[in-house]
Amino acid sequence: MMLSKELCERVLARALCTGGDYAEIFAERTLSGSLYMVNSCLEEISDSVNSGAGIRVMLGTRTVYGTTTELTESGLLALADQVASALGEGTAPISICLTPEKVISRSPVVRISSEVPKAEKLEVLKRCYFAAKESDGRITQVKARLLDVDRNILVANSEGRYLQDRQVRTRLACTSIGEDKGVTESGFYGPGRRMGMEMFEKEVSPEGCGKEASRVAIARLGASFCPAGQMTVAIENGFGGVIFHEACGHSLESDSVATGTSQMAGKLGQQIANVKVTAVDDPTIPHAWGSIDVDDEGTPTRPIVLIEKGILKSYMVDRLGGRRMGMPSTGSGRRQNFTYEPSSRMTNTYIENGEDRNEDIIASIENGLYAAKMGGGSVNPITGAFNFGVEEGYLVKNGKITECVKGASLIGTGSQVLMDIDMVGQNRFHGQGMCGSVSGSVPNEVGQPLIRISSITVGGRS
Repeated sequence: MMLSKELCERVLARALCTGGDYAEIFAERTLSGSLYMVNSCLEEISDSVNSGAGIRVMLGTRTVYGTTTELTESGLLALADQVASALGEGTAPISICLTPEKVISRSPVVRISSEVPKAEKLEVLKRCYFAAKESDGRITQVKARLLDVDRNILVANSEGRYLQDRQVRTRLACTSIGEDKGVTESGFYGPGRRMGMEMFEKEVSPEGCGKEASRVAIARLGASFCPAGQMTVAIENGFGGVIFHEACGHSLESDSVATGTSQMAGKLGQQIANVKVTAVDDPTIPHAWGSIDVDDEGTPTRPIVLIEKGILKSYMVDRLGGRRMGMPSTGSGRRQNFTYEPSSRMTNTYIENGEDRNEDIIASIENGLYAAKMGGGSVNPITGAFNFGVEEGYLVKNGKITECVKGASLIGTGSQVLMDIDMVGQNRFHGQGMCGSVSGSVPNEVGQPLIRISSITVGGRS
């Protein structure tokens, strides 16, 4: 253990000395590594260690949080005194008794990436890089990066919890840039898993990653600009799930729900989506990029059915949000590292498979857009208004996918788009990314099958 049980008991007792009703220690030691290739050369090798602890004290819905990199008894007790005094004044002697808990991993790692020689990692990176570079003569530049994280955390709190967890993740990211007749376009692919280097033996092909990034870049080179207007849109699986994640998912986090700044506040039990939509946040999927066995508050995780056949069933709740809302935590408290206070966050969030055949979804569109790959965007969690770019899109005419188009964006509100999803396919797949919010950037997975939105504003060129 990073910190002994006896030390944590003393620190927690000190943190509560001015009358707080809950105290928590979050300590971590995270090793991160990165190899980066560009212009056929290894441009960068980096390794970093992030080590420290945060102490939080609560009294009702008041909370004080402080951090330190001094993991000695004197350093931790000094921090405990600071957060206790910031909460209030008084004396309340208290005794803390912690019970060690064992966290059982649902994502056992075979070959921890941080322990694998750099030469072996470089070979994987080169396989990706040169597969992307050599896939088409119009590819002028490739940028490829292999990242690995070995995160070790400890959580102890005044309710008696004392546990440690290890979270190992690996990700390969490739960006290809193509050029033809003075026009340049890019493509990206970045699969990640809660695995070690065995990821490249079991689930992810380095060559496949590079070729996919280049395929998208080349497809976009021949694209014309997308027309603008109201259209029926089919959004493909995988990273297409970012629409639900951004346009709706953040509105179901207790941070915004509890403060009344969410479009979904007060709607439990109400229909907020088409009856064909069932959506889940599941941190328990073995080896999924966003999976966690316990959250960053030490709460065991479980699958959360957010929407069932269009009915809002649950929010994602952390400890503070639970106090504000009078609800138990759902194990959704997450943070980038010890310098952040936790907040409610998504993990692996997706729309479940439906009953519509994928071929019927495309055939049903007379004049619309097929979004094969989604890009980034922005959303206002208060109103749910969003704007997302389409990385790879195609026009659909008379039920057939036709020419590739670029410059398309999808514009709408989360509440409306949920009601307008009127067909849900059967090929659910997930994509990986990082999600930023008040508690920093955390690994998230998004997913869905092919879906149809009956009508949505498509931004383009009119």
